[in-house]
Amino acid sequence: MSLEILRKIGISEGEIKVFSTLLEAGPSPMNRIHERTGIERRNIYDILNKLIERGLVAYVTENKKRLFRVSHPSKIINYIEEKKGDLDRTENEIKNELPSMIDKFNSRRLAIDAEVYRDAEGIKAVWEDMLNYEEVRWIGSGRYIPKMFPGFFAGWNKRRIKLKVKWFNLLRHEMRKETKAMPYEEIRFLPEEFSGNPSVVCIYGNKVVNFMFGAELFAFVIESSEIAENHKRYHKYLWDKVAEK
Repeated sequence: MSLEILRKIGISEGEIKVFSTLLEAGPSPMNRIHERTGIERRNIYDILNKLIERGLVAYVTENKKRLFRVSHPSKIINYIEEKKGDLDRTENEIKNELPSMIDKFNSRRLAIDAEVYRDAEGIKAVWEDMLNYEEVRWIGSGRYIPKMFPGFFAGWNKRRIKLKVKWFNLLRHEMRKETKAMPYEEIRFLPEEFSGNPSVVCIYGNKVVNFMFGAELFAFVIESSEIAENHKRYHKYLWDKVAEK
């Protein structure tokens, strides 16, 4: 992977070193990152937090140990899309690099994978990932992203419509009066009993995302065909038997 490409999109030398290490090594605890990079631990924490905020790195706690890993390399393209400026050439260069990066990424991935994203940039990275799939199913939606980040959502939704990504949206009861379906979206409303904390479940491809839109923005992504299939069944049951038009 050309480190110069990452420099062009504003990634610092320390961030490049940690990102490259995780791409090569796969999911790694702090000790392994420290050993491979030689960067001081307190600086590694700062670097990882910046990469997580950008959606380029995620983590999961496994057996009480936090493992850090690079997000799918295509998220670098998504990051550029949001920072659009004079980066078109860089974007093309990265697209040429993607096949080898993805091969490396896939060789280190787990059969059942999980990622944690935090803060605005992390949440936006998950939303960008949705655009790679034909259908997205929601349970408990409250139109949180359009309200919190209207500028981001407006641009994102234009791309969704252009790509014809369909939404099947089970909205909260209180959204009934203020919500109209968007292009390529079907909506139904859950009973009042389903309203509570601002948490939302999203299913697309073989991924299930639990979003929390409270004081802290948080997304927990599980990648498993079996878990995703079960959640699609939950969604279908609620859609057919419980929700109202």
